[in-house]
Amino acid sequence: MKNNLTSQPISTTGRVRGEQKNQRPVVIWLTGLSGSGKSSLADALEQRLVAKGCHTYLLDGDNVRMGLCKDLGFGDRDREENIRRVAEVANLFVDAGLIVITSFISPFHRDRALARSVIGDECFIEVYINTPLNECERRDPKGLYSKARQGLIKNFTGIDSPYEQPGAPDITIDTLTQSVDQSVDVVIEYLKNWDAK
Repeated sequence: MKNNLTSQPISTTGRVRGEQKNQRPVVIWLTGLSGSGKSSLADALEQRLVAKGCHTYLLDGDNVRMGLCKDLGFGDRDREENIRRVAEVANLFVDAGLIVITSFISPFHRDRALARSVIGDECFIEVYINTPLNECERRDPKGLYSKARQGLIKNFTGIDSPYEQPGAPDITIDTLTQSVDQSVDVVIEYLKNWDAK
C-alpha cells in the first residue's frame, strides 16, 4: 500500500505560515530525567512566549501518553515509537508556523537524533535539563522513583533503564543553580540569537 502513496506538494510553507504570525517556527525539545524540571520549564516558557504574542503549542510527555500514545508501553521499542510519533506531530505544528515546546524524557541518543532528522536541523533546538539522578529522586514529584525502587515500575529511566545524556545539546539548563525564571531567560535569549541567524 505504501508504494501507492505520493507526497502532495503544498505551496504554502511553514516559513510562510510563520511569517504570517511574525515568528520563526521551531521545536524546542526538552530532554532530561523524570523530575528534572522539564514540565515546569516548558509551562513557564510557553507562558512567557504567549505573553510576548507568540503562537505556541506544548507537547508534554504524560499528556501525549494519555491520548496519542496511550496504546504504547515503556519498553525500548514503544519508547522509540512514542518519540517518533511526537516528532511527526511536532513537525506538523512547525509546518503550521508554530513555536513548539516538547517535554519528554527521550532517554536515547538515537531517538533524539530521529526527532531532529524528522523536524530538521534548522527548526530543532535541543535543551538538556541537567539535573542529577539523586536530586530527581529527592524531588520525586509523582512518586515514581519510589515505586521503581520497590520494583513496582519496570523500565524506569535512571533506575533500570538508562538515560543517555546529550553529547552536544544546544542549551544546557542546570536546575540546581538556575530557577525556572532564570532557565526561561536562558532559552528566550538563545531564541533571540537563533532567530537573528
